[in-house]
Amino acid sequence: MTSATTPGSTRREPELVGQTVVVIGGSAGIGLETARRSRAEGADIILTGRNPQRLKQAAQELGAQRTAAFDANDAASLKRFLHDLPTPIDHVMVTAGGPHYGPLLEIEPEEARRGLTEHMLLAIHVAQSASRKVRPGGTLLFMGGTGGRRPSAVLGIASVVTAAMPALVANLALEVAPIRVNLIAAGFVDTPLSASLLGEDLDRRRDALRATLPIRRVVGPADVAALAVHIMINTALTGATYDIDGGQQLVAR
Repeated sequence: MTSATTPGSTRREPELVGQTVVVIGGSAGIGLETARRSRAEGADIILTGRNPQRLKQAAQELGAQRTAAFDANDAASLKRFLHDLPTPIDHVMVTAGGPHYGPLLEIEPEEARRGLTEHMLLAIHVAQSASRKVRPGGTLLFMGGTGGRRPSAVLGIASVVTAAMPALVANLALEVAPIRVNLIAAGFVDTPLSASLLGEDLDRRRDALRATLPIRRVVGPADVAALAVHIMINTALTGATYDIDGGQQLVAR
């Protein structure tokens, strides 16, 4: 005897219902896509971004609970924002900050300081303040990269940050437990930031990746967002680095 499948019987329930996700740098690119996917999973969303107009548009699209426009690398503004967050929240994802490239012997001291601050010190500041707001089992989730793992005379600070972030995240995971801390290490992701960095070389870069990556396509923000939300949902994950680069590390440059 066979049993009929009732319509909708395979439908999956949203997995972030009743939870609050904060995305620092959530008005575009990976941050916005993660907020979008978190909302689809039933979460309430809090967004920050530097561009007030873009932030407003993102908030309207997602029905964000609240927003704050500021530069995440302004320590005073970041601390004030985190202090004012409602309690409790469940997940904080940080996508703010961009890469800094250039030979170490040529980089200006202020640029070197900014290259370190925009990732490592930002992660420390978020952990210091947000860990008081996040529920046990919740997540602090940071972004790193895979491109700087191979030494290069032109990567400079980017290689230093790439090497340091996994160790930083692992140590934070021990210090703030049972809150979980994880790192997503991405290769090239087709975002507005990538477009601004590459300019006229963007299409050439896309074509090269489609031809050489094992997945035969370019990684997009939705790919990273899917991983981010999985890390939020899976409460067994902490202190780890999760690569998402379409196999870019496997291909000779």
